[in-house]
Amino acid sequence: MRWHQPTIDYVTRRTAEGLSKREIIRCLKRYLAREIYHLLPPPVDMNISTGAVASRAA
Repeated sequence: MRWHQPTIDYVTRRTAEGLSKREIIRCLKRYLAREIYHLLPPPVDMNISTGAVASRAA
């Protein structure tokens, strides 16, 4: 919120919309969580009975 210009612009815009700093931080955390989730690798299932590993399509 101090050095990243796109975030500074976002905070300025959301403040003008009437959101509090606390609400803006909540929105930023949600945005960050969505961005990180898309970077995670797909889950892998392990079939213990056969020892085979199968990748699950999300």
